[in-house]
Amino acid sequence: MEYRLLGDTGLSLSQLSFGASSLGAEFRQIDLQEALHSVRVAIDCGMNFIDTSPYYGRGMSEVLLGQVLPDIPRDAYFLGTKLGRYAPNHFDFSARRVAESVDVSLHRMRVDHLDIVLCHDLEFVDMSQIVEETLPALKREVQKGKVRFVGVSGYPMKMFRWVLERAEIDVILTYNHYTLQNDRALELIPLCQDRHVGVMNAAPFSARLLTDAELPAWHRAAPDVRAAARRAAEHCRAAGSDLAKLALQFSAAHPGFATCIAGSASPERVRQWARWIEEPIDQQLLADVQDILRPVHNRVYLEGRPENNDPIDDK
Repeated sequence: MEYRLLGDTGLSLSQLSFGASSLGAEFRQIDLQEALHSVRVAIDCGMNFIDTSPYYGRGMSEVLLGQVLPDIPRDAYFLGTKLGRYAPNHFDFSARRVAESVDVSLHRMRVDHLDIVLCHDLEFVDMSQIVEETLPALKREVQKGKVRFVGVSGYPMKMFRWVLERAEIDVILTYNHYTLQNDRALELIPLCQDRHVGVMNAAPFSARLLTDAELPAWHRAAPDVRAAARRAAEHCRAAGSDLAKLALQFSAAHPGFATCIAGSASPERVRQWARWIEEPIDQQLLADVQDILRPVHNRVYLEGRPENNDPIDDK
């Protein structure tokens, strides 16, 4: 497993990290014992960063992590969670809720500190609150020793640039924006390097779009994007491979991202991913798939407030 520094934090993160949204049953019903074991397997495979949020399973992900983390040495992993989003349409980025949310997360996961805390999906709110109220409150939690590093996460690229120009943060987490279908997050790397801000990439499969699995009901991809992804999956199968494998290898390979976060409540799936990233990318298959996806390259969708979003190309 390769390890990379996260900005100026001093944290050296594994190339592939464990995303605990799966523990919140965000994609399917899960087996409790398998879900708990998947965390241990991830650590055993060399994944040293765990990403979660109180939003995942409306607290379930953090609670399940609290059942397994006390049995794992604290220096064996870094732990990141989020705050501000607690249900599909429930957002609270107030300073009062920041302090409460940090304490609740610590209690649920039964740890004494959080390595990273991110403002979650800030594109849904007035971003001036994030800069003027939320981040200052979060930095007070750093001063208390409860949190080590702070940052923001979400979907549109526009909001990252906005925050970077107005606030001092340690890290950003971008998702669905460095995949086989969409690589817009590349524009963030030089901006963040100039400011010594670490960048983490999440969702290499684009919420199952770049796999053979059925998409969740809430998926936002347009029909032509879905159709192109299906053609890519069919091409990979015909070549004796798997689109998911290619997607993971591609998203985890770029050294500009400190880590690639992917989650599963299946221990065997986690082991499989750890094996995949050690194998070389099939360059011809990669070129073929990128050609299939070219007509929908960098197609995005609206998430949150329109004013916080990038221009939408509906072609």
